[in-house]
Amino acid sequence: MRPLGSLPYTGGTLDRVAARRTDVCWVENQLASPGTVIIPLWRDQCLIREESQVQVASADAEALLTHAPDPVFLGLSGETAVFAADLSALDGDDAVSLAGADAVGDVRMLFSALSTEEAALLAYARGILRWNREQQFCGACGTQTQSGAGGHQRACPGCDKLHFPRIEPAVIVLVEAPPVPGQPDRCLLARHRKSAAGSFATLAGFVETGESLEEAVRREVDEEAGVKVGAVTYQGSQPWPFPSGIMIGFRAQALSEEITVDNDELVEARWFTRADLSEELADPHRKPDSIESYLIQSWLRED
Repeated sequence: MRPLGSLPYTGGTLDRVAARRTDVCWVENQLASPGTVIIPLWRDQCLIREESQVQVASADAEALLTHAPDPVFLGLSGETAVFAADLSALDGDDAVSLAGADAVGDVRMLFSALSTEEAALLAYARGILRWNREQQFCGACGTQTQSGAGGHQRACPGCDKLHFPRIEPAVIVLVEAPPVPGQPDRCLLARHRKSAAGSFATLAGFVETGESLEEAVRREVDEEAGVKVGAVTYQGSQPWPFPSGIMIGFRAQALSEEITVDNDELVEARWFTRADLSEELADPHRKPDSIESYLIQSWLRED
């Protein structure tokens, strides 16, 4: 397990050089540099060779860039420029062959074998390439957009509107039961309708227009589990480009033990002691790359 304070998909050291992105000549020169590294992806999937993500030197990337004409500048690793290229226009076999890969695989499937830096870089590449792919047309007038700022904005020639990557904030929360003298501490976990059978998890949901993060926590817990909460305390955040989110983690204090699940998002919810939760964490369906693991592990270690 990674250190408790190291949240998945954070900790990247790439210098994004945001001030230079709008300098078209500078970006083009970086792309043309023989030492530049290009990371190809295909429809949000990593291209894998010998269980590692493929990276292609710019000097060897002519054929690849023919099929990915607008690579996105991710930043500098020391003096080395790093770009991401989207091969989604190809079918899977052609993308694998062109990249010199063996297969494709999801970032989350590879996570346990990735370093902190590799995980952060691939999540970043995945998210920004998907945004570019989905923002091909202006939402205001329907005109086809053009890539700019090294792939970090898209401009509409029809109405002059600039489009920037949108992040969808979501809250995730570990709710503690009201303390009872002489009784063990407990936290709230729920079984979600769309989750793996039998798997319990913390509660989460997207932030709505016109509410604060703390208000979103209280609303989600009340709507889904019927539990009223009082104090809400920030714990940390992590990028979640699956496809375009950021997860903001909280600890919250319930005002009562009463639970009334909505039978829509949730099918069951109950209070877990630390002993109960240690058994639940043995569930093989549970993925280790969510901030949920941090919230739960930090609570367990307070025993």
